Amino acid sequence: MACNLRPRSTGSNSITSNTTKQQQQQQRPATLAKRLLFPHLPPGSDLPPLFASPTCSPELNAEAYDFLALALRAFVNTWWTKITRYDKELLPEITIALTTVLQTLETRLLSADFSFFMFSVAPALITQHYRDYRHAASKVSTSYAMGGAIPLPHLFHQLQPHVAISPEGKIDEEYFRQAFDHVLKSCLSPQDYTPEAERYIVREIILKVLVKDVIPRVTQPWFIQRTILDLLGPSHDAESDKPPNVSPPSHPHHTHFSFHSLLVFFLSAVQSISGMGLALVQTYKQTLNTIKLVNHSAYPTVNQQRASEPWRKARPAPTPSTRSARSISPPLSSYASAASSTLSLHTDIPPPNPQRSFSHYAQEPLAMISELFTMHERFATSAVMHTLCMICAATTPFMDRLLTHLLYTRILCTSSILFVLRLSKRTLFPNGYPGPPPIDPTPEEQIIIHQQLLRRLREQVPAFLAPVILGSSPERTVEDIISPLCEAACNVHLAVFIMDALFLSIFPEMGVEGSAVNADVNLAERLDDDGEDGEDWAPGISRTTSTMTP
Repeated sequence: MACNLRPRSTGSNSITSNTTKQQQQQQRPATLAKRLLFPHLPPGSDLPPLFASPTCSPELNAEAYDFLALALRAFVNTWWTKITRYDKELLPEITIALTTVLQTLETRLLSADFSFFMFSVAPALITQHYRDYRHAASKVSTSYAMGGAIPLPHLFHQLQPHVAISPEGKIDEEYFRQAFDHVLKSCLSPQDYTPEAERYIVREIILKVLVKDVIPRVTQPWFIQRTILDLLGPSHDAESDKPPNVSPPSHPHHTHFSFHSLLVFFLSAVQSISGMGLALVQTYKQTLNTIKLVNHSAYPTVNQQRASEPWRKARPAPTPSTRSARSISPPLSSYASAASSTLSLHTDIPPPNPQRSFSHYAQEPLAMISELFTMHERFATSAVMHTLCMICAATTPFMDRLLTHLLYTRILCTSSILFVLRLSKRTLFPNGYPGPPPIDPTPEEQIIIHQQLLRRLREQVPAFLAPVILGSSPERTVEDIISPLCEAACNVHLAVFIMDALFLSIFPEMGVEGSAVNADVNLAERLDDDGEDGEDWAPGISRTTSTMTP
């Protein structure tokens, strides 16, 4: 009997433990995402995955659902409950549509090569922005501007025209509305895209957040300057403003040489040398580990992906019966022309040539740094930059792999996405609901922010390197670095061009103009022909400039 009773007690204990776990799961309070987005799920069940990748962490899935629930409660549920208090199916249906969009976007993002965008396209756009701004600023008081009658934003708009931006820097909402509609058309299934109500709600939410809230704010000069200040961190002289600690006067004593003081000095020197040696050994090991990881990294470069990109090859015209081959609607023709003008305007972007074995990712960042600091105007900085260019050119294969490795392990990684999601949630929904709109700084406060940034940038350069890097007038050089970002109407052009390039990186079919065959062939020929010239890519030697000829 004793032998028969023992297994029964073990089985009863396991059943009791399983029942206890189920009760604990059922007693757990339901999250906001489960209550709003999945009201029909049984208690204790997990939320369905929001992302298609099986390697996505549950923490990222929970944070994304929480952010989505807060956004829908704040921007949709507030007015939907005024229409009807009993229909609870709208938010779950919008969640299903958004899940499909996010999973399709995730697939496209994973297949896109962001190394080319981050290290070639974006730096080239910033470099061209600085050049065109300085060209426009030099013509403000000349006959080009009718003796000062034409303002600076209008002159800049002539150098960088865009169909979605007015000369005053106003954004055409219809341009982005059609762009977002194409994104939804590419991401949603036909049954989800057909209902206009849900599609319009999703589209207008994205349009309102991006075009009316984000872009007008991030293009303000004070916002850019304060963001740079936050990235630079607190000033080194912050402690100098504090009152010094007043210590009681110590009694003078005779300093005499002794064996004890010599021993203390010797041991301190040994400790300092050993600490320096340990730091060097740790740095050496970390460098070797990084080199091994970079050499064995499997991130594809842009040239490895160009061979498999269908949109760059001449192919037969797709039939309209397939979903992916739907013709672009007429309103998108203006978008296509603007996108193609982006590529033709900034022809100094190094185009990906399949015949090349390397991508030269260090080229445009160095050119951007040279343009920002006006290094081509001074002999010493020009020599330093040309030396860096030769070093990077000699180590091009390793630099390409290193920059790609750093991009995908330090920036485009799960920890960074989690940090951005949590920061956005705390900023936009401090108490679970949208907080009060932030107050813009007054003109006096904007001047203080500008002066603080000038001082912080001068502090970043060591005193013995300031004459070499900043020239004989550091204040003027630092002012020239900030001034191209001090005009909101000009910053809007930069933001829109970067968004166009980002759209083309994720949805390359949006750059097609006319028929699919001709557009792809022309675009590929334009990119490849520009890359076969083989010009020297040293900073300071501009391949194309947007000067206005008389």
